[in-house]
Order: sequence, then structure tokens, then C-alpha cells
Amino acid sequence: MTEKTAGLLREWAEEYNDLKYFQDDPIAFPREFVRRGASLQDIEIAAVFASHLAWGRRAMICRDCERLFDEMEWRPLDYVMAGAYRNDDTSLHRTVKWSEIAGICGRLREWYTWHDTLEVLSAKEIRSIVFRRKDDPKAPDKKINLMRRWMVRNDGKVDLGLWQDTSPADLLVPLDVHVYGQAKALRLTRRKQKDIVTAQEITGKFKEIWPDDPVLGDYALFGYGVTHND
Repeated sequence: MTEKTAGLLREWAEEYNDLKYFQDDPIAFPREFVRRGASLQDIEIAAVFASHLAWGRRAMICRDCERLFDEMEWRPLDYVMAGAYRNDDTSLHRTVKWSEIAGICGRLREWYTWHDTLEVLSAKEIRSIVFRRKDDPKAPDKKINLMRRWMVRNDGKVDLGLWQDTSPADLLVPLDVHVYGQAKALRLTRRKQKDIVTAQEITGKFKEIWPDDPVLGDYALFGYGVTHND
């Protein structure tokens, strides 16, 4: 990485790691439960679902997150533990059906019956236990890594910093097509595959700048997208 690129990344991260850019963003939902003084479990559940719906236009994501939390009467843990879920094949958000949400709720109910937090789970364990997806060694698990970024990073700006037993140094950049495109434009990766190896490579580049907090670079890529949207 050139010093010029590193300097731009630092500049963008400093500028865009700011809540004013994330008022109408899925992270607003777990943040709302923090504001209400809700339990850690309420916030975790909100983060699981808000990140799970985080694909597509932000306005649509937020609309459908609001529909979901309205269904939960803004009491996610009570809804999960009660076990009476909306369970039909109509769409909540794009291809995500209410039946899929019900399945996730049931698995969260089982987890919270015996445990106090999801923090003890790795990204791969969240994939398996909460989402009941087969192990895929190549999967970048973008949504799960986004949720973990929200819960772990603790600089008091955008992310929540509630999982204090997990180091920000161990996080992986949430890799989707937009992040990949921005990283490739900046020559942070030359790989063609949008897989976990690419996510690790980009995260490794960020570690050259922020060794203790590499996914701060996610905000730098957001900044690249804002400044190169023409």
C-alpha cells in the first residue's frame, strides 16, 4: 500500500466514522435499543436481525427493519422467548421470508434459554447455530461480521462496543460487492473471489494502518464510496 493510499484511508476513516452518516442505517435499530436502556439480549437480537436484512437500499432496509420490530412490539427478547412467531412465506425483505425470521427466533430462544449472550460464539458458530447454515470455509459471512463490528468496536462513535471480551483486532471486514469494489479500486486486493480469503486480505491491509482496530477501515471504504459516487 502506498503512503498516499494510507493517508486517504486515514482521512476517510476519520471523516466518516461519524453517527451523522448513519442515522438512516440498519445500525440505528440496535442503537435505539441502547438508547431505551434495553437488555443486552434485546440489543443482540436487534443487531442480528438488522444486520441480516442489511442488503439493498438503506431506505428499504430500514423500512423492513421497522416492520420487523413493530411485529415484535419493540420487545425483541420477549418476542423471541414467547415462541409465537409470525411464520408464513410472505416476504419481509427481498428474499427473506417471515418463516426464515421465525426459524432464527426459535434458535435464538433455544440459545438464550441456556446462555446470556451471543458474544461467546465465533462468526462461524453464529452461522451454524443461529442461522443453521452449512459450514462453508470460503464464505465471507458479511452480515455476521457486520453485526460483530457493531457489537465490538468501542470508540464511542457509531459502533456499540457492548461485547467487551472480544478484541477489535480480531474482527474481519464485512465483505460485500460494494466493499469489494471499493477495496479493489484502492488496490487493497487483486483477488477476483469475494470470499473469506479476500476479506482477510483486505483486513490485513487495514492492519498496516490500524493494527488494533483494522475494521475502522470499513468506514474508510464507505468514505471512498461517498467521494467516488459519480
